[in-house]
Amino acid sequence: MEKEQFFKHKFLPVVTVLLAILILWYAFAVILNTPFQRDLDRRGNVTSTTMEFIGKTLAQPKPILPAPHQVAQNVFENTFLRSLTSNRSLVYNAWVTLSSTAVGFVFGTILGILIAVGIVHVIALDRSLMPWIIASQTVPILAIAPMVIVVLGSIGITGLIPKALVSTYLSFFPVAVGMVKGLRSPDTMYLDLMRTYNASALQTFWKLRVPASVPFLFTSMKVAIAASLTGTIVGELPTGAVAGIGAKLLAGSYQSLTIDLWAVLVAGSILAALLITIVSIAARIVERAMGGRTA
Repeated sequence: MEKEQFFKHKFLPVVTVLLAILILWYAFAVILNTPFQRDLDRRGNVTSTTMEFIGKTLAQPKPILPAPHQVAQNVFENTFLRSLTSNRSLVYNAWVTLSSTAVGFVFGTILGILIAVGIVHVIALDRSLMPWIIASQTVPILAIAPMVIVVLGSIGITGLIPKALVSTYLSFFPVAVGMVKGLRSPDTMYLDLMRTYNASALQTFWKLRVPASVPFLFTSMKVAIAASLTGTIVGELPTGAVAGIGAKLLAGSYQSLTIDLWAVLVAGSILAALLITIVSIAARIVERAMGGRTA
């Protein structure tokens, strides 16, 4: 019964959506690559049948939109058939990006938690700091990243730290907002009960507010880890980096290597999914340790 429910409510919808995406992807690949292929056939004075022509549109070396099988082949070759130290290896480039993402995510999580604790316990911070935190996220990251890179580079700070700071900038906000919501989530009745027990503010914080905020924290961390990865990739663009997902995206764009470009995008998506999965697993472990029941 459980297997049937899993197949009907989880597996089948996901597979259906994936098949629909693949069909649309192939259709648009043929449509977008058709003009260039017609030009090639006209110049070569070649007459192709419909199926031959469609096959050619899906096998161009530098297509407008690469076909799914071209991207999958590129991902396979650059993941399993390359040395892990090769600059063309997707694993190597993902690791370069992951290192800055991890540092930025840790810093952003710690900063977000500290800000949330201050906002919940200090009214002045709630009124003065929260509006500025919200306003900070209205500034495009593409405008902030080059400034951070240039300023830190002028004082000799390059490499991982500037990218991690850009990552921190994007990741602290969801954690701060989520933790504020979580720390304020206990019902008034429970807060009154703690006062009845003559509990101090510190005891109320650790025994009531923190446990109540854990689900909110991990939910916000899932958003933060994805934002952290985005911040790192954006931070790699103006640094002139030779490795990393952002560097490979830039190189593919400059050289019109559309298949490589899409392969790197897929690698970045897989990396984001893995990071979110790790956070989800950590959330389940903590929830069980706290005596909670998984859904």
